[in-house]
Amino acid sequence: MTDDRTGDQLLQMLTALANPHRLRILAALRERESYVSELARELGIGRPLLHMHLQTLERAGLVVGRHEVSDEGKALRYYTVADFDEHLTPERISEATKTLSAESETQGRRKS
Repeated sequence: MTDDRTGDQLLQMLTALANPHRLRILAALRERESYVSELARELGIGRPLLHMHLQTLERAGLVVGRHEVSDEGKALRYYTVADFDEHLTPERISEATKTLSAESETQGRRKS
């Protein structure tokens, strides 16, 4: 996905990126696809916390997950970085604000 995100999708992407763990996850997955346990060991964080961050990244369209069964019959969830290219300019942000939902604007006021 590129610059065609709606305001809500752009906000979701930026929110997902506003976390150091998620930035480290994206950096690690840029190198190669990985499954949850392997990635947790590599990054030194627990699987439940990693899984939560991966879900956030996946909902934002920044990573893609797929299931695979190992030779031992174990179900593994592999993740890769999604193809994205977002150019943030004042014009892009202005256009995105036109498509923000009322819910996004209400949440923004509560967090301020």
